[in-house]
Amino acid sequence: MEGYLLFIGVLLMYLLTVNGKLLITGLIYLETRLHTLMYFFLGNLSLADVIYVSTTLLKLLSIITTQDNRIYFSTCITQLYFYMFAAVCDIFILTFMFYDQYVAICMSLQYHLIMNRQVCNTMAASSWLISAVNSVIYAVLTSILFFSYSHEIDHLYCDLKTLYSITSSNTARTEIFMLFGNIIFTFLPLIVTSYVYVISSILKICSSQGCLKAFSSCASHLTTVMLFYGPIIFLYGNKESGHSKDQDKMLSFIYMAVVPMLYPVFYTLRNNEVLGAVRKVARNLK
Repeated sequence: MEGYLLFIGVLLMYLLTVNGKLLITGLIYLETRLHTLMYFFLGNLSLADVIYVSTTLLKLLSIITTQDNRIYFSTCITQLYFYMFAAVCDIFILTFMFYDQYVAICMSLQYHLIMNRQVCNTMAASSWLISAVNSVIYAVLTSILFFSYSHEIDHLYCDLKTLYSITSSNTARTEIFMLFGNIIFTFLPLIVTSYVYVISSILKICSSQGCLKAFSSCASHLTTVMLFYGPIIFLYGNKESGHSKDQDKMLSFIYMAVVPMLYPVFYTLRNNEVLGAVRKVARNLK
């Protein structure tokens, strides 16, 4: 009975996430009012999340259904690649979405000059390209490690930290590379520092309505960033985590299933433009 409930729960999360992302992407493509740079990045974020949840949750659903928890080494490395590819792509796109908001609020007179279509296409393409190259490096470095056939992966998916914990190879250099990679790719100092300038600029806005709208826009993005980075900090903040393996699994599940499912709530369901686009498409379909 517990297996059926778990399968239904995971399946519902997967379907809600994928259908929500595809719905967002379709609305952005069909509705001309959503042909803005923020929704352009949101469409890219949705596609990356579809890859992200499909890579992890589909295998988890297969294990729950068949009770066969074996995974081939090549399949594990492939899952690791696509998981990291989508996760790093999410990081870049979230950062570029923030930069778009930063320019719109702090440099509004120069916005269309700075954030033109060519610049945004370059940002989106670089997100996918750098993520792909970064993931190849991690996948190759992990694939050449020595793993005993008797080792078991006590995790929900082929996580990099878990794989490092069961290898007999020396991973010190790889972990140093991962540390610097996390610092470079997460852009946490940039995000935190820039938000200080954004908030200070918002407080200078005379109109209370304009101030409220700007805060609402930043709050959606900041909430998403906190949901995305929160589990990462707890999971990968320390080499030797003080959490139990069950706690790490729970945090990983929140990170790979719950957080992507909540993105549409903060970026679309609270947005009148998106709700209006949904009503318009629904009327056209009727």
